[in-house]
Amino acid sequence: LAALERQVFDFLGYQWAPILANFLHIIIVILGLFGTIQYRPRYIVVYAIWTAIWVTWNIFIICFYLEVGGLSKDSELLTFNISRHQSWWSENGPGCVRKEASASGIKGLDSHSYISVIGCALEYRYIEVMHSSFQILVALVGFVYACYVVSVFTEEEDSFDFIGGFDPFPLYHVNEKPTNLLFKQTYL
Repeated sequence: LAALERQVFDFLGYQWAPILANFLHIIIVILGLFGTIQYRPRYIVVYAIWTAIWVTWNIFIICFYLEVGGLSKDSELLTFNISRHQSWWSENGPGCVRKEASASGIKGLDSHSYISVIGCALEYRYIEVMHSSFQILVALVGFVYACYVVSVFTEEEDSFDFIGGFDPFPLYHVNEKPTNLLFKQTYL
């Protein structure tokens, strides 16, 4: 649900890189759930590996919005340089008042307006950081759960007792005859 919520707000802000990452995350979460329901540890291992990648992605998003290491929140990196859109929260955050002013001298369908935002109770970059931090927390819980489920599934596979399996004195005893006696019965 948290990934779907994040996907919606990234769609509203035309953030194409996060949209693709969220979409892939949703697919892998579904795969992990399917693996849990169908007792398929390989799918759960894929989910566990993905959570490590997902945590790394969210750390990148946090660094991006906090402008760590030469990253700039004003760059077009998250939109693949297709548009100059920013986070949806930059204009629609809690308490934000949005004012539009039309571009000077140009009227028509292609004219762009200048948007100024004032009075925000919380800057949009901190909202994005909180979103990513929450995603990291959920991913870490998911990773621990995935490791636990994989260990339970593999213990169940190891503890399975085949009929006449690995026990030195099985409960079910097969009457073993030498193969030459079996062949003699077919000739009679």
